[in-house]
Amino acid sequence: MAKEKAKQPDKAAGEYYQLHTGAVDDLVNTTAENAPRYSQAELDKYRSGKKKWKLPESVKALLIKFWFYGAVCFFVFMGLGVYVTNQWDMLFIGAVVLGMVTDLLINHFLRFTEKMPGGSRDWMLVTRRGAMGFFMNLMYGFLLMAAVITLYNLVNMMLISVFGAKQMLGVEPILFGIFATGADMLFIAVKRTFRKIVEDAKNK
Repeated sequence: MAKEKAKQPDKAAGEYYQLHTGAVDDLVNTTAENAPRYSQAELDKYRSGKKKWKLPESVKALLIKFWFYGAVCFFVFMGLGVYVTNQWDMLFIGAVVLGMVTDLLINHFLRFTEKMPGGSRDWMLVTRRGAMGFFMNLMYGFLLMAAVITLYNLVNMMLISVFGAKQMLGVEPILFGIFATGADMLFIAVKRTFRKIVEDAKNK
């Protein structure tokens, strides 16, 4: 009896470690086309470090852009303003720094914090990486600066004509960050709309 009892664990162990070849074949032959699809809610159940409160992607992108654009105003216009007295030189430097911050900091931070691969592309105007992407973001910095200057001028004109204000708005980080973020999101919305129009035209 003792010998039979001693043999039972060996038999159970053999059955336990029995290789299921069918499951292995299914795993090896899985491709991107036939892989099963799961909802975001289902995937979140198995993520480590699950938090009870999460920021939506749109709010996270807005906060990141607002903080970095406000920092550009603080370090460039308020920091270098003491040393660079020419207004056009200051605007040129600010535009270059805006483009560099967008490419090297904001876009990288958005990619680093994205939940799914490629999810941050919806919050970038220039999604290309490398030297060409850096150059395109530098050019985008000038467009962004022009939009911010236009917003400042429109608000000041409205304050003077409607409210009779005698003092115009000055450049400071909070309002500059709001204007730059708003202009950036407006350009991204235009890009999305144009891309959707092109895709619809191709499908037709």
